[in-house]
Amino acid sequence: MNSSIQIHFLGAAGTVTGSKYLIDTGKTKILIDCGLFQGLKELRLLNWAQLPVRASEIDFVLLTHGHLDHVGYIPRLVKQGFRGKIFGSAPTLEITEIILKDSGKIQEEEADRANRGGYSKHKPALPLYDLKEAVASLSYLLPIELDHWKDLADGVRARLKYNGHILGATFIELEVFGKLFVFSGDIGRPKDILLYPPNRPEQADYIFTESTYGDRIHPSDPETELLEILNETLKNDGTVILPSFAVERTQSLMYLLWKLKSMGKIPNVPMILDSPMGRNVFEVFQTHTKWHKLSSMECSRIWENFQKTESIKETYKLAEDRAPKIVIAGSGMATGGRVLTYLQYYLGDPNSTILLCGFQALGTRGRQLQDGNPEIKIYGKFYEVKAKVCSVEGLSSHADQREILEWLGNLKRKPEKVFIVHGEKGASDTLRVKLKDSLQFECEVPNLFDIIEIKL
Repeated sequence: MNSSIQIHFLGAAGTVTGSKYLIDTGKTKILIDCGLFQGLKELRLLNWAQLPVRASEIDFVLLTHGHLDHVGYIPRLVKQGFRGKIFGSAPTLEITEIILKDSGKIQEEEADRANRGGYSKHKPALPLYDLKEAVASLSYLLPIELDHWKDLADGVRARLKYNGHILGATFIELEVFGKLFVFSGDIGRPKDILLYPPNRPEQADYIFTESTYGDRIHPSDPETELLEILNETLKNDGTVILPSFAVERTQSLMYLLWKLKSMGKIPNVPMILDSPMGRNVFEVFQTHTKWHKLSSMECSRIWENFQKTESIKETYKLAEDRAPKIVIAGSGMATGGRVLTYLQYYLGDPNSTILLCGFQALGTRGRQLQDGNPEIKIYGKFYEVKAKVCSVEGLSSHADQREILEWLGNLKRKPEKVFIVHGEKGASDTLRVKLKDSLQFECEVPNLFDIIEIKL
Protein backbone atom coordinates (compact mmCIF):
# COMPACT_ATOMS: atom_id res chain seq x y z
CA MET A 1 0.00 0.00 0.00
CA ASN A 2 1.22 3.51 -0.84
CA SER A 3 1.96 5.79 2.12
CA SER A 4 0.40 8.79 0.36
CA ILE A 5 -2.00 9.76 -2.41
CA GLN A 6 -2.10 12.77 -4.68
CA ILE A 7 -5.03 15.09 -5.38
CA HIS A 8 -4.92 17.01 -8.68
CA PHE A 9 -7.19 20.07 -8.87
CA LEU A 10 -7.94 20.03 -12.60
CA GLY A 11 -10.97 22.35 -12.49
CA ALA A 12 -13.35 24.35 -10.29
CA ALA A 13 -10.46 25.71 -8.20
CA GLY A 14 -10.53 29.49 -8.09
CA THR A 15 -13.57 29.36 -10.38
CA VAL A 16 -17.04 27.81 -10.36
CA THR A 17 -16.73 25.83 -13.59
CA GLY A 18 -14.85 22.87 -15.03
CA SER A 19 -15.20 20.57 -12.01
CA LYS A 20 -12.50 17.87 -12.09
CA TYR A 21 -10.56 16.39 -9.15
CA LEU A 22 -8.18 13.50 -9.74
CA ILE A 23 -7.32 11.12 -6.90
CA ASP A 24 -4.17 9.12 -7.63
CA THR A 25 -3.59 6.30 -5.15
CA GLY A 26 -0.47 5.11 -6.98
CA LYS A 27 -2.37 2.16 -8.41
CA THR A 28 -5.81 3.58 -9.17
CA LYS A 29 -6.77 6.94 -10.68
CA ILE A 30 -10.27 8.28 -10.00
CA LEU A 31 -11.70 11.47 -11.47
CA ILE A 32 -14.46 13.17 -9.48
CA ASP A 33 -16.65 14.97 -12.04
CA CYS A 34 -15.64 15.79 -15.59
CA GLY A 35 -16.95 19.27 -16.34
CA LEU A 36 -16.49 21.93 -18.99
CA PHE A 37 -15.03 25.33 -18.22
CA GLN A 38 -17.43 28.17 -18.99
CA GLY A 39 -17.26 31.95 -18.91
CA LEU A 40 -13.90 33.70 -19.26
CA LYS A 41 -12.06 32.99 -22.52
CA GLU A 42 -8.89 32.00 -20.66
CA LEU A 43 -10.92 29.27 -18.93
CA ARG A 44 -12.80 28.15 -22.04
CA LEU A 45 -9.50 27.69 -23.87
CA LEU A 46 -8.59 25.06 -21.28
CA ASN A 47 -11.34 22.85 -22.72
CA TRP A 48 -9.22 22.54 -25.88
CA ALA A 49 -5.99 21.66 -24.06
CA GLN A 50 -4.83 18.17 -23.17
CA LEU A 51 -5.34 17.30 -19.52
CA PRO A 52 -2.09 17.49 -17.53
CA VAL A 53 -2.64 13.79 -16.73
CA ARG A 54 -3.07 10.94 -19.19
CA ALA A 55 -6.75 10.26 -19.79
CA SER A 56 -5.92 6.67 -20.75
CA GLU A 57 -4.60 6.05 -17.22
CA ILE A 58 -7.81 7.17 -15.47
CA ASP A 59 -9.68 4.10 -14.24
CA PHE A 60 -12.97 5.59 -13.04
CA VAL A 61 -15.02 8.79 -13.20
CA LEU A 62 -17.54 9.45 -10.43
CA LEU A 63 -20.21 12.04 -11.20
CA THR A 64 -21.93 14.15 -8.55
CA HIS A 65 -24.66 15.44 -10.91
CA GLY A 66 -25.55 16.21 -14.51
CA HIS A 67 -24.78 19.91 -15.04
CA LEU A 68 -22.51 20.81 -17.96
CA ASP A 69 -19.76 22.15 -15.70
CA HIS A 70 -19.64 18.71 -14.04
CA VAL A 71 -20.13 16.34 -17.02
CA GLY A 72 -19.56 18.32 -20.22
CA TYR A 73 -15.91 17.31 -20.67
CA ILE A 74 -16.65 13.57 -20.93
CA PRO A 75 -16.48 13.39 -24.77
CA ARG A 76 -13.11 15.18 -24.68
CA LEU A 77 -11.86 12.75 -22.03
CA VAL A 78 -12.85 9.80 -24.23
CA LYS A 79 -11.25 11.47 -27.25
CA GLN A 80 -8.01 11.69 -25.25
CA GLY A 81 -8.02 7.96 -24.57
CA PHE A 82 -10.19 7.30 -21.50
CA ARG A 83 -11.58 3.75 -21.55
CA GLY A 84 -12.65 3.26 -17.94
CA LYS A 85 -16.07 3.35 -16.27
CA ILE A 86 -18.19 6.40 -15.44
CA PHE A 87 -20.50 6.00 -12.44
CA GLY A 88 -23.38 8.16 -11.24
CA SER A 89 -26.97 7.91 -10.02
CA ALA A 90 -29.55 6.76 -12.58
CA PRO A 91 -31.18 10.24 -12.98
CA THR A 92 -27.73 11.83 -13.27
CA LEU A 93 -26.78 9.54 -16.13
CA GLU A 94 -30.08 10.14 -17.94
CA ILE A 95 -29.56 13.89 -17.59
CA THR A 96 -25.92 13.52 -18.65
CA GLU A 97 -27.07 11.88 -21.87
CA ILE A 98 -29.43 14.78 -22.57
CA ILE A 99 -26.77 17.37 -21.69
CA LEU A 100 -24.00 15.82 -23.79
CA LYS A 101 -26.16 15.30 -26.88
CA ASP A 102 -27.36 18.89 -26.63
CA SER A 103 -23.83 20.18 -26.05
CA GLY A 104 -22.46 18.27 -29.05
CA LYS A 105 -25.24 19.63 -31.25
CA ILE A 106 -24.69 23.21 -30.03
CA GLN A 107 -20.92 22.92 -30.58
CA GLU A 108 -21.58 21.86 -34.19
CA GLU A 109 -24.14 24.61 -34.80
CA GLU A 110 -21.95 27.37 -33.35
CA ALA A 111 -18.94 26.28 -35.42
CA ASP A 112 -21.12 26.24 -38.54
CA ARG A 113 -22.59 29.67 -37.73
CA ALA A 114 -19.13 31.12 -37.11
CA ASN A 115 -17.90 29.77 -40.43
CA ARG A 116 -20.91 31.14 -42.34
CA GLY A 117 -20.75 34.49 -40.51
CA GLY A 118 -16.97 34.80 -40.76
CA TYR A 119 -16.59 36.10 -37.20
CA SER A 120 -14.19 33.43 -35.92
CA LYS A 121 -10.43 33.88 -36.23
CA HIS A 122 -10.15 30.12 -36.75
CA LYS A 123 -10.36 29.00 -40.39
CA PRO A 124 -12.39 26.88 -40.20
CA ALA A 125 -13.95 27.07 -36.76
CA LEU A 126 -14.29 23.57 -35.31
CA PRO A 127 -16.60 22.18 -32.60
CA LEU A 128 -15.01 21.20 -29.29
CA TYR A 129 -16.74 17.88 -29.94
CA ASP A 130 -19.63 16.92 -32.19
CA LEU A 131 -22.86 15.01 -31.64
CA LYS A 132 -21.33 11.74 -32.84
CA GLU A 133 -18.50 12.02 -30.30
CA ALA A 134 -20.97 12.92 -27.53
CA VAL A 135 -23.09 9.84 -28.30
CA ALA A 136 -20.01 7.59 -28.43
CA SER A 137 -18.99 8.66 -24.93
CA LEU A 138 -22.31 7.51 -23.43
CA SER A 139 -21.32 3.84 -23.62
CA TYR A 140 -19.04 4.36 -20.59
CA LEU A 141 -21.89 5.44 -18.26
CA LEU A 142 -22.99 2.97 -15.57
CA PRO A 143 -25.58 3.65 -12.81
CA ILE A 144 -25.04 2.84 -9.14
CA GLU A 145 -27.59 2.98 -6.33
CA LEU A 146 -27.74 5.56 -3.58
CA ASP A 147 -26.33 4.64 -0.17
CA HIS A 148 -24.58 1.46 -1.35
CA TRP A 149 -20.80 1.08 -1.31
CA LYS A 150 -19.25 0.34 -4.70
CA ASP A 151 -15.87 -1.43 -4.65
CA LEU A 152 -13.49 0.15 -7.17
CA ALA A 153 -10.14 -1.46 -6.29
CA ASP A 154 -8.41 -3.08 -3.33
CA GLY A 155 -8.90 -0.69 -0.41
CA VAL A 156 -10.92 1.78 -2.53
CA ARG A 157 -14.69 2.11 -2.54
CA ALA A 158 -17.29 4.84 -3.15
CA ARG A 159 -20.84 5.70 -2.09
CA LEU A 160 -23.38 8.24 -3.39
CA LYS A 161 -25.59 10.24 -0.99
CA TYR A 162 -28.66 12.36 -1.86
CA ASN A 163 -27.72 16.04 -2.06
CA GLY A 164 -30.68 18.02 -3.43
CA HIS A 165 -29.51 20.75 -5.87
CA ILE A 166 -30.86 19.09 -9.05
CA LEU A 167 -32.56 15.81 -9.87
CA GLY A 168 -30.11 12.97 -9.28
CA ALA A 169 -27.48 15.09 -7.52
CA THR A 170 -25.31 13.44 -4.88
CA PHE A 171 -22.26 14.01 -2.78
CA ILE A 172 -19.58 11.35 -2.96
CA GLU A 173 -17.93 9.47 -0.14
CA LEU A 174 -14.67 7.94 -1.33
CA GLU A 175 -12.86 5.62 1.05
CA VAL A 176 -9.16 5.13 0.21
CA PHE A 177 -7.13 2.78 2.42
CA GLY A 178 -9.23 3.68 5.47
CA LYS A 179 -9.30 7.45 4.88
CA LEU A 180 -12.68 8.98 3.99
CA PHE A 181 -12.83 11.75 1.37
CA VAL A 182 -16.10 13.64 0.87
CA PHE A 183 -16.75 15.57 -2.35
CA SER A 184 -19.75 17.85 -1.97
CA GLY A 185 -20.52 18.41 -5.64
CA ASP A 186 -23.13 21.17 -5.59
CA ILE A 187 -25.02 21.29 -2.30
CA GLY A 188 -28.78 21.68 -2.45
CA ARG A 189 -31.00 23.76 -0.21
CA PRO A 190 -32.95 22.56 2.85
CA LYS A 191 -36.16 24.24 1.61
CA ASP A 192 -35.89 23.67 -2.12
CA ILE A 193 -39.10 24.15 -4.11
CA LEU A 194 -38.98 20.71 -5.76
CA LEU A 195 -36.33 18.63 -4.01
CA TYR A 196 -35.90 17.13 -0.57
CA PRO A 197 -33.30 18.49 1.86
CA PRO A 198 -29.78 17.22 1.17
CA ASN A 199 -28.28 14.49 3.29
CA ARG A 200 -25.32 15.65 5.38
CA PRO A 201 -22.00 13.88 5.87
CA GLU A 202 -21.44 12.38 9.32
CA GLN A 203 -17.81 11.32 8.93
CA ALA A 204 -14.92 12.67 6.85
CA ASP A 205 -11.16 12.91 7.03
CA TYR A 206 -10.97 15.31 4.09
CA ILE A 207 -13.79 17.40 2.60
CA PHE A 208 -13.93 19.14 -0.77
CA THR A 209 -16.77 21.64 -0.50
CA GLU A 210 -18.28 23.95 -3.06
CA SER A 211 -18.37 27.68 -2.27
CA THR A 212 -20.47 29.18 -5.08
CA TYR A 213 -22.39 31.33 -2.61
CA GLY A 214 -19.85 31.12 0.20
CA ASP A 215 -19.94 34.88 0.69
CA ARG A 216 -23.69 35.56 0.86
CA ILE A 217 -27.10 34.62 2.23
CA HIS A 218 -30.01 34.10 -0.17
CA PRO A 219 -33.11 36.33 0.13
CA SER A 220 -35.91 34.61 2.04
CA ASP A 221 -38.89 35.40 -0.20
CA PRO A 222 -37.97 34.94 -3.88
CA GLU A 223 -41.56 34.12 -4.90
CA THR A 224 -42.80 37.61 -3.96
CA GLU A 225 -39.86 39.19 -5.77
CA LEU A 226 -40.59 37.09 -8.87
CA LEU A 227 -44.28 38.03 -8.73
CA GLU A 228 -43.52 41.78 -8.58
CA ILE A 229 -41.15 41.62 -11.56
CA LEU A 230 -43.59 39.58 -13.66
CA ASN A 231 -46.56 41.84 -12.97
CA GLU A 232 -44.65 45.08 -13.54
CA THR A 233 -43.38 43.89 -16.93
CA LEU A 234 -46.66 42.37 -18.12
CA LYS A 235 -48.60 45.48 -17.03
CA ASN A 236 -46.39 47.44 -19.46
CA ASP A 237 -47.16 44.94 -22.25
CA GLY A 238 -43.60 43.70 -22.08
CA THR A 239 -42.16 40.21 -22.40
CA VAL A 240 -40.27 38.41 -19.62
CA ILE A 241 -37.27 36.37 -20.80
CA LEU A 242 -35.92 33.85 -18.29
CA PRO A 243 -32.54 32.43 -19.31
CA SER A 244 -32.69 29.12 -17.53
CA PHE A 245 -30.59 26.07 -16.77
CA ALA A 246 -32.45 23.17 -18.36
CA VAL A 247 -31.92 20.92 -15.36
CA GLU A 248 -34.04 21.70 -12.25
CA ARG A 249 -34.14 25.50 -12.64
CA THR A 250 -36.44 25.22 -15.65
CA GLN A 251 -38.68 22.78 -13.79
CA SER A 252 -38.71 25.00 -10.66
CA LEU A 253 -39.69 28.03 -12.73
CA MET A 254 -42.40 26.06 -14.51
CA TYR A 255 -43.81 25.01 -11.13
CA LEU A 256 -43.74 28.56 -9.72
CA LEU A 257 -45.29 30.12 -12.83
CA TRP A 258 -48.01 27.47 -12.94
CA LYS A 259 -48.72 28.07 -9.26
CA LEU A 260 -48.93 31.87 -9.66
CA LYS A 261 -51.11 31.59 -12.74
CA SER A 262 -53.43 29.01 -11.10
CA MET A 263 -53.90 31.37 -8.14
CA GLY A 264 -54.71 34.28 -10.48
CA LYS A 265 -51.71 36.29 -9.29
CA ILE A 266 -50.30 36.96 -12.78
CA PRO A 267 -52.09 37.86 -16.04
CA ASN A 268 -53.24 35.09 -18.35
CA VAL A 269 -50.49 35.48 -20.94
CA PRO A 270 -48.80 32.69 -22.91
CA MET A 271 -46.14 30.82 -20.95
CA ILE A 272 -43.57 29.30 -23.29
CA LEU A 273 -40.99 26.62 -22.72
CA ASP A 274 -38.44 27.03 -25.51
CA SER A 275 -35.87 24.47 -24.39
CA PRO A 276 -35.77 21.03 -26.03
CA MET A 277 -33.37 19.96 -23.30
CA GLY A 278 -35.68 21.32 -20.59
CA ARG A 279 -38.53 19.27 -22.10
CA ASN A 280 -36.42 16.11 -22.02
CA VAL A 281 -35.37 16.72 -18.41
CA PHE A 282 -39.02 17.19 -17.41
CA GLU A 283 -39.62 13.65 -18.70
CA VAL A 284 -36.82 12.43 -16.40
CA PHE A 285 -38.67 14.16 -13.53
CA GLN A 286 -41.79 12.19 -14.43
CA THR A 287 -39.79 8.92 -14.46
CA HIS A 288 -37.92 9.43 -11.16
CA THR A 289 -40.70 10.63 -8.87
CA LYS A 290 -38.99 9.33 -5.70
CA TRP A 291 -36.26 11.94 -6.11
CA HIS A 292 -38.56 15.00 -5.83
CA LYS A 293 -41.74 16.37 -4.23
CA LEU A 294 -44.02 16.69 -7.29
CA SER A 295 -46.82 14.19 -7.81
CA SER A 296 -47.55 12.74 -11.25
CA MET A 297 -50.75 14.82 -11.34
CA GLU A 298 -48.86 18.04 -10.62
CA CYS A 299 -46.31 17.21 -13.31
CA SER A 300 -49.13 16.73 -15.85
CA ARG A 301 -50.86 19.99 -14.91
CA ILE A 302 -47.65 21.99 -15.08
CA TRP A 303 -46.85 20.46 -18.46
CA GLU A 304 -50.28 21.33 -19.88
CA ASN A 305 -49.93 25.01 -18.96
CA PHE A 306 -46.89 25.63 -21.15
CA GLN A 307 -46.63 26.11 -24.87
CA LYS A 308 -43.68 24.06 -26.15
CA THR A 309 -41.69 24.87 -29.26
CA GLU A 310 -40.73 22.19 -31.75
CA SER A 311 -38.30 24.03 -34.02
CA ILE A 312 -36.06 27.07 -34.31
CA LYS A 313 -38.60 28.46 -36.80
CA GLU A 314 -41.13 28.61 -33.98
CA THR A 315 -38.54 30.37 -31.82
CA TYR A 316 -38.14 33.14 -34.40
CA LYS A 317 -41.90 33.41 -34.85
CA LEU A 318 -42.42 33.81 -31.10
CA ALA A 319 -39.55 36.30 -30.81
CA GLU A 320 -41.03 38.44 -33.60
CA ASP A 321 -44.47 38.47 -31.92
CA ARG A 322 -44.39 41.52 -29.62
CA ALA A 323 -47.42 40.47 -27.57
CA PRO A 324 -46.69 40.08 -23.82
CA LYS A 325 -45.53 36.61 -22.79
CA ILE A 326 -43.25 34.72 -20.44
CA VAL A 327 -40.46 32.72 -22.06
CA ILE A 328 -38.18 30.16 -20.42
CA ALA A 329 -35.23 29.33 -22.67
CA GLY A 330 -31.70 27.98 -22.29
CA SER A 331 -28.99 28.54 -21.53
CA GLY A 332 -28.99 29.75 -17.92
CA MET A 333 -25.92 32.00 -18.30
CA ALA A 334 -26.89 33.01 -21.87
CA THR A 335 -23.73 31.36 -23.21
CA GLY A 336 -25.67 29.70 -26.04
CA GLY A 337 -29.00 28.15 -26.90
CA ARG A 338 -32.33 29.60 -28.00
CA VAL A 339 -32.39 32.36 -25.39
CA LEU A 340 -29.89 34.22 -27.57
CA THR A 341 -32.57 34.64 -30.25
CA TYR A 342 -34.91 36.26 -27.74
CA LEU A 343 -32.12 38.50 -26.46
CA GLN A 344 -31.46 39.69 -30.00
CA TYR A 345 -35.11 40.78 -30.26
CA TYR A 346 -35.77 42.04 -26.73
CA LEU A 347 -32.56 43.55 -25.34
CA GLY A 348 -33.55 46.80 -27.03
CA ASP A 349 -37.10 46.84 -25.63
CA PRO A 350 -37.37 49.03 -22.48
CA ASN A 351 -40.75 47.45 -21.60
CA SER A 352 -39.35 43.94 -21.43
CA THR A 353 -37.32 42.23 -18.69
CA ILE A 354 -34.42 39.80 -18.72
CA LEU A 355 -34.85 37.86 -15.47
CA LEU A 356 -31.75 36.03 -14.23
CA CYS A 357 -32.51 33.21 -11.80
CA GLY A 358 -29.18 31.53 -11.14
CA PHE A 359 -25.46 32.00 -10.68
CA GLN A 360 -23.79 33.88 -13.54
CA ALA A 361 -20.12 32.99 -13.98
CA LEU A 362 -17.51 35.59 -14.87
CA GLY A 363 -17.18 36.07 -18.62
CA THR A 364 -20.70 34.89 -19.51
CA ARG A 365 -23.35 37.08 -21.15
CA GLY A 366 -25.51 36.53 -18.09
CA ARG A 367 -22.82 38.01 -15.86
CA GLN A 368 -22.37 40.95 -18.25
CA LEU A 369 -26.10 41.63 -18.05
CA GLN A 370 -26.06 41.27 -14.28
CA ASP A 371 -23.14 43.69 -14.03
CA GLY A 372 -24.99 46.31 -16.10
CA ASN A 373 -23.03 46.20 -19.36
CA PRO A 374 -24.59 48.69 -21.79
CA GLU A 375 -24.29 46.31 -24.74
CA ILE A 376 -23.96 42.57 -25.28
CA LYS A 377 -22.23 40.75 -28.13
CA ILE A 378 -24.19 37.93 -29.78
CA TYR A 379 -22.92 36.07 -32.85
CA GLY A 380 -20.40 38.76 -33.67
CA LYS A 381 -22.84 41.71 -33.35
CA PHE A 382 -23.39 44.12 -30.43
CA TYR A 383 -26.88 44.75 -29.03
CA GLU A 384 -27.69 47.74 -26.83
CA VAL A 385 -29.30 46.83 -23.50
CA LYS A 386 -32.47 48.85 -22.96
CA ALA A 387 -34.53 46.09 -21.37
CA LYS A 388 -34.72 45.88 -17.61
CA VAL A 389 -32.33 43.30 -16.14
CA CYS A 390 -33.30 41.71 -12.80
CA SER A 391 -31.87 38.92 -10.66
CA VAL A 392 -33.74 36.73 -8.19
CA GLU A 393 -30.98 35.06 -6.20
CA GLY A 394 -33.35 33.28 -3.85
CA LEU A 395 -34.33 30.89 -6.67
CA SER A 396 -30.82 29.44 -6.76
CA SER A 397 -30.48 25.71 -6.20
CA HIS A 398 -27.05 26.22 -4.56
CA ALA A 399 -26.75 26.36 -0.79
CA ASP A 400 -25.76 29.78 0.55
CA GLN A 401 -23.12 30.36 3.23
CA ARG A 402 -25.42 29.57 6.16
CA GLU A 403 -26.70 26.42 4.45
CA ILE A 404 -23.16 25.22 3.65
CA LEU A 405 -22.26 25.59 7.33
CA GLU A 406 -25.41 23.67 8.26
CA TRP A 407 -24.47 20.91 5.77
CA LEU A 408 -21.04 20.61 7.36
CA GLY A 409 -22.39 20.88 10.91
CA ASN A 410 -23.48 17.25 11.17
CA LEU A 411 -19.93 15.84 11.33
CA LYS A 412 -19.24 13.77 14.45
CA ARG A 413 -15.62 14.94 14.54
CA LYS A 414 -13.56 17.60 12.83
CA PRO A 415 -12.02 16.63 9.48
CA GLU A 416 -8.26 16.82 9.06
CA LYS A 417 -8.72 19.47 6.37
CA VAL A 418 -11.40 21.12 4.25
CA PHE A 419 -10.55 22.10 0.67
CA ILE A 420 -12.75 24.95 -0.54
CA VAL A 421 -13.47 24.69 -4.27
CA HIS A 422 -16.08 25.58 -6.91
CA GLY A 423 -16.25 29.29 -6.17
CA GLU A 424 -14.82 32.60 -7.28
CA LYS A 425 -11.86 33.59 -5.15
CA GLY A 426 -13.70 36.09 -2.97
CA ALA A 427 -16.51 33.65 -2.17
CA SER A 428 -14.09 30.81 -1.40
CA ASP A 429 -11.93 32.93 0.88
CA THR A 430 -14.94 34.34 2.73
CA LEU A 431 -16.16 30.80 3.38
CA ARG A 432 -12.67 29.78 4.52
CA VAL A 433 -12.68 32.49 7.19
CA LYS A 434 -16.23 31.62 8.25
CA LEU A 435 -15.48 27.89 8.60
CA LYS A 436 -12.34 28.61 10.58
CA ASP A 437 -14.12 31.00 12.96
CA SER A 438 -17.42 29.09 13.31
CA LEU A 439 -16.35 25.44 13.22
CA GLN A 440 -12.58 25.72 13.83
CA PHE A 441 -11.92 23.74 10.63
CA GLU A 442 -8.50 23.85 9.02
CA CYS A 443 -9.22 25.05 5.48
CA GLU A 444 -7.33 25.54 2.24
CA VAL A 445 -8.36 27.23 -1.00
CA PRO A 446 -6.42 25.43 -3.77
CA ASN A 447 -5.50 27.00 -7.08
CA LEU A 448 -6.17 25.52 -10.49
CA PHE A 449 -3.75 22.65 -11.30
CA ASP A 450 -2.41 22.45 -7.74
CA ILE A 451 -1.27 18.97 -6.72
CA ILE A 452 -1.60 18.12 -3.02
CA GLU A 453 -0.09 15.08 -1.37
CA ILE A 454 -1.96 13.49 1.51
CA LYS A 455 -0.19 11.14 3.89
CA LEU A 456 -2.10 8.02 4.83
